[in-house]
Amino acid sequence: MLDMILSQAVNGLVLGFLYVLIAIGLSIIFGMLGIVNFAHGAFFAIGAYLAFSLNRQFGWGAALLAPILTGLIGVVVELVLIRWLYGKEPLIGLILTFALALFVEAILRLVFGGAPVPFAAPKFLAGFAEYGPILITKYRMFVLVVTVFVLIAFWAFLAYTPYGRIIRAGSRDPEMVGLLGINLPVVFSGVFGIGCLLAGLGGMLAAPLWTVTPSMAAGAIMPAFVIVTIGGLGSYAGAIIAGLLVGLTTAMTIQFQPEWAGAAMYILMAIILLVRPRGLFGEKWERFE
Repeated sequence: MLDMILSQAVNGLVLGFLYVLIAIGLSIIFGMLGIVNFAHGAFFAIGAYLAFSLNRQFGWGAALLAPILTGLIGVVVELVLIRWLYGKEPLIGLILTFALALFVEAILRLVFGGAPVPFAAPKFLAGFAEYGPILITKYRMFVLVVTVFVLIAFWAFLAYTPYGRIIRAGSRDPEMVGLLGINLPVVFSGVFGIGCLLAGLGGMLAAPLWTVTPSMAAGAIMPAFVIVTIGGLGSYAGAIIAGLLVGLTTAMTIQFQPEWAGAAMYILMAIILLVRPRGLFGEKWERFE
């Protein structure tokens, strides 16, 4: 029983870190642009399908380009659609991004069909790895290592680079950043692209683990919203801790009470918000209050 619990806990960490990649991108877009990007899960699906297509044509090495291409698509979407939403009623942005999510799903169905597409992990990551009582597939361990590395690297980018400091300052007060002479439109495009890149990376890594279908976006966007809510708006550490809590809760519920698996993360969110209405690490943000 202990071996099973430990193995399932590690699987929960893998799931949680994948959720964190999606949630971090959603959080920085909302924090700096003020846009509730309901289409964020669609970029997760785009990343998965781009990885599938590149892998089928050129191999897994080419599939690594999928997150970058997803980020570039995000920049184009920001320039064409999102840019016109700044300063307008938030409900307009919610409706437009929801319509964008439906549009992307329809395009994916048109191009790839509605049936799941097969996407296997690289051959060198096939099989299982055993660490004492923990049994886990090599690919899941690979995903765990990659996501931890990416989150550390992104934290360092936000903390120690000029552009990262602009993002952190702009998420609190973009008008002040603009008054300093910084080209906000360029920064906004970059932030939206980075958020979509992280979602695309999550899609690429999740593709061999999840069923790759046009509707997979729904399985990513709701946990991302839950994680941002639990962790607290604008908190990087909060998003990571909340993602791991959601991943572990979901994995353990699947193991012991599978009929409750779909509701587990919402119950967790409700309990935490009853105790901490702003989330675990949430602060008061005058911009949204």
